[in-house]
Amino acid sequence: MVQKKDRDPRDPKEARDTEVTFEIVDHIGVLSTSTSGWKKELNLVKWNEGNAKYDLRDWDEEHKKMSRGITMNQEEVRNLQQLLATI
Repeated sequence: MVQKKDRDPRDPKEARDTEVTFEIVDHIGVLSTSTSGWKKELNLVKWNEGNAKYDLRDWDEEHKKMSRGITMNQEEVRNLQQLLATI
C-alpha cells in the first residue's frame, strides 16, 4: 500500500509549488520608497484565506509582486510597539 505524503508548507521545496493567495484588507502606511518604485509598507493582509495579520514587506507599484517580509499578530505588534518606544 502506497501512502501519499501530505504537503508540508514548511518544506522550502514543497512550498515553492504551492500557490499563495493574499488580500490586502487595510493599507496602513508606507515606510519608504526605493528608486525602483517598490514601497516598504505596513498592511493588514489575509494570506491563503486565513486570518488577517499585520504584514511588513516591499511591494511593487501594482501590489502583484512582493519581497519576503514578516507577519505579526496583534500581540506581536503590541510587543514591537513597546520595544520601539524604548529606543
